Amino acid sequence: MQDLRGQLQQPRLRVVGVDFKVLRHLRIVGPVSTRSSAATPQGDCRQTSCRLAATRYAGRMKIILRWILLSAALLLVANVYSGVSVASFGAAMIAALVLGLLNTLVRPVLVLLTFPVTLLTLGLFLFVINAGMFWAASYVLDGFQVNGFVAALIGSVLYSLCAMVIDVAMERLFNGSAG
Repeated sequence: MQDLRGQLQQPRLRVVGVDFKVLRHLRIVGPVSTRSSAATPQGDCRQTSCRLAATRYAGRMKIILRWILLSAALLLVANVYSGVSVASFGAAMIAALVLGLLNTLVRPVLVLLTFPVTLLTLGLFLFVINAGMFWAASYVLDGFQVNGFVAALIGSVLYSLCAMVIDVAMERLFNGSAG
């Protein structure tokens, strides 16, 4: 009976060990004392799988953190500029998700189709495309409202500036700790 309990508890210890190694990789906790198993091939596999788990964990955390920060940026834009209104933080999260999907799926097609106009205006037409994406997101959602195209243009510029600051900060946070 004791052997069965020991075998049932062993995987739990491995999961906890992986979690601590992930946290150590992200530099949240200090070094974890482990036995040296570098001589065995099984130890190398554990270290490799731990690195893969840490990379996946960091990637997911980066996406979730960026989504939350962009939602907060959308609330900031709504508080700074009266032409944009957001009903709640939940509505801001949905709006940030819809904006991300529109910018990922629709915007590249629009940029490609309007390339001659963008070239003639020396890139200034990209502001119009961004405003169109911002306005389209407000058209689709109930809790996110934009009062006209000029409000969408100003709101999209403010939101883009916030997104740029967030991206630079996250780049330093996630990639600056690796070196």
